Amino acid sequence: MESKNTKNLFLSCAVIVLVTCVCLGLILAAGVGLTILRPINFGPDQAVTLPPTETLEEPPATLTPEAELPSDLAEIVLEIEAQVSQIRGLTVQSPVPRILMSPQALEDIVVNEFFVDYSDEDARQDVLVLSLLGLLPADFDLKNFYNDLYSEQISGFYDGETGEIYILKGTTFGGSEKLTYAHEFTHVLQDQTFRFDAGLNYNEEACEEDSERCAAIQSLIEGDASLTEILWFQTYATRADYQDIVQTFEDYASPVLDVAPPYMALDLYFPYEKGFAFVEFLYNENGFDAVNAAFENPPLSTEHILHPERYPWDEPVPVSLPNLEETLGPGWVLFDQNVMGEWYTYLILSQAYEEAFRITEDQAKAAAEGWGGDAYTIYLYENTDEVIFILDMVWDSTADADEFIAALTQYADQRWDAADRQIAGQLTWQGSEGTVVLTQAGDRTLWIITPTDVLAETLLFELR
Repeated sequence: MESKNTKNLFLSCAVIVLVTCVCLGLILAAGVGLTILRPINFGPDQAVTLPPTETLEEPPATLTPEAELPSDLAEIVLEIEAQVSQIRGLTVQSPVPRILMSPQALEDIVVNEFFVDYSDEDARQDVLVLSLLGLLPADFDLKNFYNDLYSEQISGFYDGETGEIYILKGTTFGGSEKLTYAHEFTHVLQDQTFRFDAGLNYNEEACEEDSERCAAIQSLIEGDASLTEILWFQTYATRADYQDIVQTFEDYASPVLDVAPPYMALDLYFPYEKGFAFVEFLYNENGFDAVNAAFENPPLSTEHILHPERYPWDEPVPVSLPNLEETLGPGWVLFDQNVMGEWYTYLILSQAYEEAFRITEDQAKAAAEGWGGDAYTIYLYENTDEVIFILDMVWDSTADADEFIAALTQYADQRWDAADRQIAGQLTWQGSEGTVVLTQAGDRTLWIITPTDVLAETLLFELR
């Protein structure tokens, strides 16, 4: 779910995509790639099993060291660029500015650029929606949490708007820094070859229309960069690099991430873990030729990412919801509309902030699988902070819809009280959020949360 007011931001090696993008707006405009450390074990027992890379002649370094970098560091990054280009089979099309950045400068960028357009009111309204869906407590300080989390996690990034790579300044440029740079430089090669904006239509405007498609493309981008950095490590890292990475992980602390709401931690890694698995599946089929083909014909949904065997043939079913502002009456405004997708359906069912609301992860995975397409819409009554949530879903089969209804019914029973009166004969609950109604007609399900019974009846009449 995507807030229209949020600043867009790509993160590399951990991205926060808040439930089908209530804050996917945070994930786009600043460009691809803010690399953070993540727990990947590069030891021999956990080595990634992949077909050997094709042996290529060592490509010449096409760029000269930048004045911003010390000469010894410039030589290192130029060598990594040549090595990554060789592994990935792509070449630089234009010069890449490299900017050495202090930790304080990075923090200033996070506060003053990434979140400059994300106001306190934007964050407050996002929490209204996320708490309605059970993912955040109602009093959660989302904006400060973002500032702290991004400041803690980012160790470098590629800015797709300017084409610059930002390198975090430190006392050394060891194995972990080299690994980060290999990942970020892969984004340069991807962008210059396939064009994130013009080629993939991966930009703020397009993602406001279909955040699910953008989540899939982001997973392709980050999965490819994750695979490439691992291949770089397997091919070029020294023993000292390996020891440095081991020490870095041993010393690594993430106090902000450690206390993140449950769904954030999983969603944070989705483009990298699930994206990596998706790209690895393609790579095992036909090497980087298959990965390149995916950039030419990108995945369209998180279903494609979670089930790469269904890519590209299992396309999402288009679903649309009408604008209901006139039906709802004065004061109600359309806050957001987009696509929920298989992944975020799973998160809602299994990763609620209150443990008592959650169904098991296995149940949630089974319930979300079989997703065919959906549309959600959210309305706000700004004077009272009341929220309406509508999710219209189409499933691959009636049996899949049955399974989702059973899972959501269990979730609802654990979260709300059964209503004294069913709305239009449908499954109905009551809670502090208002009236909750769930309906099914064959392979279609409709989930509504409204402040009152009257509004629930009105919406059912309009939408059934």
